[in-house]
Amino acid sequence: MSVLVVGSIALDAVKTPVEEHSNLLGGSASYAAVAASFFSPVRLVGVVGDDFPESEFEFWKSRKIDSEGVQRANGKTFRWSGEYSWDLNTRETRSIALNVFENFKPALPDAYRQTDFVLLANIAPSLQSHVLDQMKHPRFVVADTMDLWIETTRPDLDGLLPHVDLLILNDSEAREMTKETSLIKAGRRIRKMGPRYVAIKKGEHGALLFGEDDQFFNCGAYPLEDIHDPTGAGDTFAGGMAGYLAGTMIYGSVLASFCVEAFSLDRLRNLSMQEIAQRYETFKLMSQFEVAI
Repeated sequence: MSVLVVGSIALDAVKTPVEEHSNLLGGSASYAAVAASFFSPVRLVGVVGDDFPESEFEFWKSRKIDSEGVQRANGKTFRWSGEYSWDLNTRETRSIALNVFENFKPALPDAYRQTDFVLLANIAPSLQSHVLDQMKHPRFVVADTMDLWIETTRPDLDGLLPHVDLLILNDSEAREMTKETSLIKAGRRIRKMGPRYVAIKKGEHGALLFGEDDQFFNCGAYPLEDIHDPTGAGDTFAGGMAGYLAGTMIYGSVLASFCVEAFSLDRLRNLSMQEIAQRYETFKLMSQFEVAI
C-alpha cells in the first residue's frame, strides 16, 4: 500500500565542527519520503522553486516516489542553514528563507486522495488539517510536530489531534505540550488529547510508544561510532515507521541510525534492504536478554 507524505522540501546548508556542506536536499518531506520508500510506494506532496535540481526528481523516481504532488513555483526553494555544536545534540539556525514555501497550500491530485496511509510531516497544523480535509477515509494517519507549532498554533494542533492515529514528537516537545516532567505521564496525557498512539523520540536514547489500555513500548537507539549530520533523523524515523506500519517502530530507529551517518540524504540514497535487514537483526540481539531464575 502507498504512503502519502506531505511536508517541506528544502535546500540546506549544514555546518558541523569538522565539515560544512551547502545545497543539500533537505526538508521534512524529503527525509520521510525516502525512508518510507524502503517499505512502500510513496506519494509526495510539497513545493519547490525553479532553482530545485531536476536530478532530485530523478532520484525520487528511482525510489518509487511519485512526485506528481510536488508543486513547481516561480521563485526560490525553501532554504535552511544550521550549525551543530561538538556533541551534535544542539544546533543553531543560522538563516532561514521560506521562499516559495511561505505561500504553500497543498493541493492533492485526485489519485492521492484515496491513499490508505498518510504521513503529515513537520509543517503547520493548519496545513496538515488542510491535507486531511482532502483525503477520503485514510486507514492510518501519522502526524509529526514541533515546539514552534506548540508555542504559536496550539489551537490548530489541538484541533488536529482527534483526527490522528499516531502523533510523533520529541521529549522536550512532549514536556512542553503537557507541562509534565515525566515522559510516561506526558505520553499518556497526550493520548487523552485525541491520538490513538503517541511516539516520543529521545534522540540517541531511542523512543517511547504509548497505545490504548496503557500499552507501552520502549525502543532503544542503534549505537553509532561515527555521526556526520543529525539533520532529518526525526523525519527519517517518522518515515520509517509510516512505511512499515505492519511491523514495529524499530524500523524507524534503524532508518534514523543510517540517516545520521552522512550529510543530507546521502546515506539513504545508496542504502540497501540487505543493510537494513542486517542492522535490524543486530538491533534485535541488542534488545534481547534472559535471566535465569
